[in-house]
Amino acid sequence: MNRNKVLGTLGLARRARKMVLGETAVWEALRNSQAKWVLLASDTGKNTTKRIVDKTHFYHVTLTQTFSTEELSRAIGLENTKVIALTDSAFAELLSHAIDE
Repeated sequence: MNRNKVLGTLGLARRARKMVLGETAVWEALRNSQAKWVLLASDTGKNTTKRIVDKTHFYHVTLTQTFSTEELSRAIGLENTKVIALTDSAFAELLSHAIDE
């Protein structure tokens, strides 16, 4: 996995406004079939982790839990980012390629 490329892709997606942030917004994106890929911080609490994991499994959306809150926050330029959903399939594909490297 090329961690820098993954985090760079997240920064590009944020600037392109092709992501939603926060648990409630991610739930809505999953429910409306807009979420293409979900990233959950590895240091998120047990309850939030269980809810997001269950929802992504139910809606058949790929979930990545590799990065910490600090790494995700730094990548998109915001503080305390725990959960992100990419809403664009092209960015999800870029993320997939970066993770496969």
